[in-house]
Amino acid sequence: MSTPGHTTHDAEEDQRNKDIKIYVNGDIVHRDKALVSVYDSGFMLGDGMWEGMRLHNGVWAFFDEHMDRFYASCKSVSLSINLSRSALLDELNRTARANKMTHNVHCRLMLTRGVKDKPFQHPKLSRSGPTLVMILEHSKPVDSLHSTGIRLATVPQVRGLPMSQDAKLNSHSKLNCIIGCLQAEQAGADEGLMLDPHGFVNTTNACNFFIVRKGEVWTSTGDYCMNGITRDKVIQLCKKNDIPIFEKNFSLYEAYGADEAFLTGTFGAQTQVASIDGKQIGDGERPITERIQSLYKKLILKHTGSKKPEN
Repeated sequence: MSTPGHTTHDAEEDQRNKDIKIYVNGDIVHRDKALVSVYDSGFMLGDGMWEGMRLHNGVWAFFDEHMDRFYASCKSVSLSINLSRSALLDELNRTARANKMTHNVHCRLMLTRGVKDKPFQHPKLSRSGPTLVMILEHSKPVDSLHSTGIRLATVPQVRGLPMSQDAKLNSHSKLNCIIGCLQAEQAGADEGLMLDPHGFVNTTNACNFFIVRKGEVWTSTGDYCMNGITRDKVIQLCKKNDIPIFEKNFSLYEAYGADEAFLTGTFGAQTQVASIDGKQIGDGERPITERIQSLYKKLILKHTGSKKPEN
């Protein structure tokens, strides 16, 4: 078995992260003192929602879209946030200021149902209110993510039907994806390519998946995957820039024969796929992926009001 090279979330080592300050229920404390109870429903049951965001040039990229998803997810599972969007933004910015962070920053925003009275499942046992945590790190993707690409392996673990656990929920219950990742690593790949319940190509264990065939960009229908913010931005950019884009069912046959393939996610933006199940994707040239990457960088600059590209 070969050793996995890297993941879509590999970041450059940054010593400053050893002394970051973390937000826990209104307090901002050193990471060594950022603690939650073993009775917390997030730790005990995975009962919570999270959101990943990036800070570019002092601006949270696509904050409104992230909050649309976060608040909708929390509402769907009757999880009270107890903060307005503007108040939540204030707390995010307060945490960033406490860390003197403005750029190349990744935030993991997490909300759980809070501390339980007893170590059992029923949500009514969480009676003390929710637990809100914000982890901000200096975080820049390693160069190899774009220069080398990700090796995928198709895994037996699938993204399930909405009535089992809707993949659109960004929940703390990530075991389904973790199993997919483990299966990929056991196959000697970096991450897992997951199919939908009907056998069509869906997503990876961590990111949304796209292929390019004969000048067209394809991605899944979105019925069985997290409808990522970056995924949506790529679809919009393609439509606005006359790049044919289709949300459709397709099989491994089309994926293996693709000219290009890439992943999308908040952290890595667009990351090229080098191979699937040991089969090299294309001839190594990535003209459409590179064009989309360029368009996305310009979108970030426009959104954040910066004249400088992220480096």
